[in-house]
Amino acid sequence: MKLLNFYFSTNDVHLGLIEDGQVIDLTAARPGRPEFTSVTKWLRGADGVRRETETLRDEWRSAGRKGITLDTIRHAPLVGRGSRIFCVGLNYADHAKENNLPPPAAPIFFSKLSSVVIPHETAIPLPAASSMVDYEAEMAFLLGKRADRVSEKEAAGCIAGYTIMNDVTARDLQREDKQWFRSKNCNGFGPMGPWLVTADEIADPANLEIALRLNGQVRQHSNTRQLVFPPGALVSRLSQTLTLEPGDVISTGTPAGIGAKQNPPAYLKDGDRVEIEVAGIGVLRNFVGNGREA
Repeated sequence: MKLLNFYFSTNDVHLGLIEDGQVIDLTAARPGRPEFTSVTKWLRGADGVRRETETLRDEWRSAGRKGITLDTIRHAPLVGRGSRIFCVGLNYADHAKENNLPPPAAPIFFSKLSSVVIPHETAIPLPAASSMVDYEAEMAFLLGKRADRVSEKEAAGCIAGYTIMNDVTARDLQREDKQWFRSKNCNGFGPMGPWLVTADEIADPANLEIALRLNGQVRQHSNTRQLVFPPGALVSRLSQTLTLEPGDVISTGTPAGIGAKQNPPAYLKDGDRVEIEVAGIGVLRNFVGNGREA
């Protein structure tokens, strides 16, 4: 299944299920049910919520009903401000190599605020405080079950599904601060989407092509085989000291080809179009510049 949040009206967000290029409005189909109002609340619902969603989808198919055309909706952020987002540094072998560093011996975790998340086809703002805003294509995943000191094998059962994230980074702030928090958490520095693809549709998350195109030109192209620590290992490691909850996000890191390592360096500028494609998930598209939409 593919699930997304979308704007039903100016400020009213609904949960949608994508079926054959159309969106089934789950919020309208199950009025008064909190677990059918957003992706995060859906993930936090009991196991019966998924079964109920599948039944609703099957009934929809049988009845030959029509939904909302996918290309006419306005995407809302995939996660709300209450979600926790954990990112991982230097987690692709090719990215560690381009930084002249060995692959890390253990995952390097840092946090990204959910308040900086923006949806598919909205604009990444350029902060006045930075002239070196960079892109980072990443596969991310969301938890569907609590993970507390789980093994790597157990961790796989805690992953609900996969999405795409652009871990936008202000390189000059990163260098100035000598740590990552401020540079990763400027307004709008968390494009995520376009939807959540449930884990049953991703046969092998450790073997997916990933690419970033800037104005149509490929800048990053790799495969999740290059991950130093795959999704299960990340969940297991983090859960040894922090209980992970349904709706939490882990973004797995970026491959080689970031703007800072281009020759000459190529940072994002007003009017740029950024597309990140991950096989089996889709394409996350954003423009760059204040007030501009894709």
